[in-house]
Amino acid sequence: MNKLLKIALQQYGVTEIKGQMDNKRIVNYFQEIGHSWVKDDETAWCSAFVNWVALKAGYKGSGHLTARSWLQIGQPITSPSVGDIVIFWRVSKDSWKGHVGFYICHSQDGKYIYCLGGNQRNSVNISPYPTSRLLGYRTLQLDWEMK
Repeated sequence: MNKLLKIALQQYGVTEIKGQMDNKRIVNYFQEIGHSWVKDDETAWCSAFVNWVALKAGYKGSGHLTARSWLQIGQPITSPSVGDIVIFWRVSKDSWKGHVGFYICHSQDGKYIYCLGGNQRNSVNISPYPTSRLLGYRTLQLDWEMK
């Protein structure tokens, strides 16, 4: 199992707290990646989670809180391996909105891509996303490989 996936799986089940309280672990993802202005678990956090996992594993992250920022990180690939980055569009293909997570597998019929990510129904879990919403796959490079 690659290091990214191992770290991400250790966070499996981390969930937002409904109401006035906030999950400190989610807020910590933002803090550790340099977005200390975020003080709640209501701010979209899928990219913060992937950035946090990348940081912990020694990989270069996007540094941004938008999912589509991951389209500029690492190397584009067409055939992902377990643990590669997968980016989807939300609302519309032309919108700035998206979702990012770690590739797990395709469904047998090829209609869905399963990914491990944060802010998937307000928690860290493995969820299916329609293949029709795919923007791209990326494979990350260790931070020292970038220098």
